[in-house]
Amino acid sequence: MDLLLRARGSLAILAAAALGLMGCSGSPTADSAPVDGQTEPVTITVSAAASLQRSFDEIASAFETAHPEVDVAPIGYDGSSTLATQIIEGAPVDVFASADERNMQLVVDEGLAAGAEVFATNTLVIAVPAGNPAKVTGLADLASAVTVLCAPEVPCGAASAQLLANAGIAVTPASLEQNVTAVLQKVAAGEADAGLVYRTDVVGDDAVESITPEGADAVVNRYPIVALESTARTGPEQAAAAQAFVDFVLGAEGQAVLAAHGFGTTD
Repeated sequence: MDLLLRARGSLAILAAAALGLMGCSGSPTADSAPVDGQTEPVTITVSAAASLQRSFDEIASAFETAHPEVDVAPIGYDGSSTLATQIIEGAPVDVFASADERNMQLVVDEGLAAGAEVFATNTLVIAVPAGNPAKVTGLADLASAVTVLCAPEVPCGAASAQLLANAGIAVTPASLEQNVTAVLQKVAAGEADAGLVYRTDVVGDDAVESITPEGADAVVNRYPIVALESTARTGPEQAAAAQAFVDFVLGAEGQAVLAAHGFGTTD
């Protein structure tokens, strides 16, 4: 009997020990350290000129593959003047890529950025609907055609005004759009005979054709990019992630993507 009682007691002790071990090896509590040192990815926000949409979507995907510790939130695309205003008014943005240096300077002058670097260039073309039904052949035809242009405060609008002024041609636009994408959409839909857009906007778009106007090479948009100073408010990790994105755009892989989409180099 004593032997039996001792055996039962030993079994009880072993069972309690086993339960204790199971409790130690179960799911981690909220205070437990992450497995293998894993942490949540840092998320950065990017605002970029509308003409960069296809190239920057591709760059963001490649960047996330190269930097799995960083998530790029869906990029905000619009006219550079609109984006600059949003940033100056306090929009939480980590990286700004403008289609011109003037709008970037507005952000710099507010003390929100420093050290912006030009990463690409672009020039204008005349976009017409596929088949060119209005038979547009050059800038002079825009004066009589139904023509849409970017608004003058937008980089593509300022460049369009300069190109037309250089050629001595006055155009009364059917509409003034706040970004180059809106101009292209109206042309592609046949709502306009022609519009001035960047050469990169028509690459691979079967809904439109393009004509390179005389003097286009004399009106060049330079695209600067910068990690905004405001990233310091959210910690050094986010600031470092924003700068890593800028460095990726300026690096070989980012430059290759931009070249494939028709952007010029900064040389």
